Amino acid sequence: MFKVNTFVRFSIALALLLVNIYLLSRVSFIFQPLVTMITVITVPMMLSVFFYYLLRPLVNYMEKKKINRTLSILLIYLITAILGVFFIIGLWPSLREQLINLVDNAPSLINSLSDQLRELEQNGAIQALFPEGSTPFSQITEYINKGFNFVTNYVSGFFSLVSSFAIILFTLPILLFYMLLQGDKFGRKLAHIAPKRFQNDSREVVIEIDQALSGFIVGRVLVNLALGVLMYIGFLIIGLPYALLLTVIAVILNFVPFIGAIVSSVPIVIMGLVVSPSVAIWSLIIILVAQQIQDNLVAPYVFGKKLDIHPLTTIILVLGAGDLGGIIAILIIIPVYMIVKILLVRIYNMFFKDKWQNA
Repeated sequence: MFKVNTFVRFSIALALLLVNIYLLSRVSFIFQPLVTMITVITVPMMLSVFFYYLLRPLVNYMEKKKINRTLSILLIYLITAILGVFFIIGLWPSLREQLINLVDNAPSLINSLSDQLRELEQNGAIQALFPEGSTPFSQITEYINKGFNFVTNYVSGFFSLVSSFAIILFTLPILLFYMLLQGDKFGRKLAHIAPKRFQNDSREVVIEIDQALSGFIVGRVLVNLALGVLMYIGFLIIGLPYALLLTVIAVILNFVPFIGAIVSSVPIVIMGLVVSPSVAIWSLIIILVAQQIQDNLVAPYVFGKKLDIHPLTTIILVLGAGDLGGIIAILIIIPVYMIVKILLVRIYNMFFKDKWQNA
């Protein structure tokens, strides 16, 4: 009887939830200002959380050395500004020069790529792999040309992001300052919201989520930096053009789970193919070797068992998030999954584990 009543109550609750969702969807215009506000603050909030977990260990260390927390944050801001100046003076000119040269030389690079592909098309071994007249190399050049034209035509759209960039530039330091200033206090305040009999569990959940996010973000940065160093050294050895620019792009794209590693490899291999097929092959070998070192040596050492997510789960999450919410959803899906998993495991242990095992 108990099971029937529980099922009926659950069904009624689910039906009411679906009805409410439907009714809210019919008056979605009411929530449009709220959606706009959330959209505006999403990126600054994400970046604030990202840098919070990167900088918090340093702030805590300085606080242990008897330096006031506010002063510690301001000193870190000052050091960051100095490093930014060094980046603008030292590294940015090389990146800017490579980017400008890449854009200016794009037509000649595409012509060189076409020549290389035509030579491959006439290769006897390649022709043996494909039926007569069906080699894909002529289409590759066409796709690359269309892709470059697409980027060139829409590069002006970058300037429309200036306003968003200004919002980020203004709000990020303020949000980050108060997050670093509060430190672990926010988590403790969040735990106090729960009823008294659940506060111990709430504190443990908050601590577990905090440790999971910290390990994931700091670990991802370290792993991607290691990958970038390995790839850059390899690209310099084989003489790949625009090695620094392509490495920076690859490191940034590798923050996107699963998809980033694949997407970042495409321009590298294409640039290698512009030089010669052998350079393209060596570029691909360097990418694969660097990623194997990252996945099998660096990542296990950095993450340990903190990131207990099966690769198949990662692929499903990323593909689903990309279909539903675009690039922002892809970037946050793994941390969100980690948080939800921690919550569900705790809820199961608290309310359902004993009933399930004794059923």
